[in-house]
Amino acid sequence: MPRIARILIENACYHIITRGNQKQLVFLEQNDYQKYIRLLEKYKNKFGFKMYAFCLMPNHVHIIIQVVDLNVLNKIMRGINLSYTLYFNNKYKKVGHLWQDRFKSKVIEKESYILDCINYIENNPVRAFLVSQANEYLWNSCRFRATDNRLVNHLFDY
Repeated sequence: MPRIARILIENACYHIITRGNQKQLVFLEQNDYQKYIRLLEKYKNKFGFKMYAFCLMPNHVHIIIQVVDLNVLNKIMRGINLSYTLYFNNKYKKVGHLWQDRFKSKVIEKESYILDCINYIENNPVRAFLVSQANEYLWNSCRFRATDNRLVNHLFDY
């Protein structure tokens, strides 16, 4: 059965979700989270997308991005996910798929909904009982927006 075509709308924002295969952990150490953030930076520089929020959970990732060229959304996520898989499999002496299926993308159609979506993404660690407040979590955009962190602040387009 063929896959359903991805909805692509010019100048839309996308809520991207990519999950570990069989819900396995994809971040085992702090260096793993840092590597994924560096890959976000690399591909943001390469393809010029805007990023509004992210949350790196132990077994999945949420990102809100906006692309100018509709044809690059797949290239961005293929590049990030493939690069991270190569890093992860090499580091942990694994083989095969790290990510479950292809990434999911949901169009954020209304401007007012983007704030709700950012709030939802940044509070994911609270709902998972990893922290009591979103800004306590080390690997989401809420924490980085609240501090002067050179590693990530330049990635955002607020």
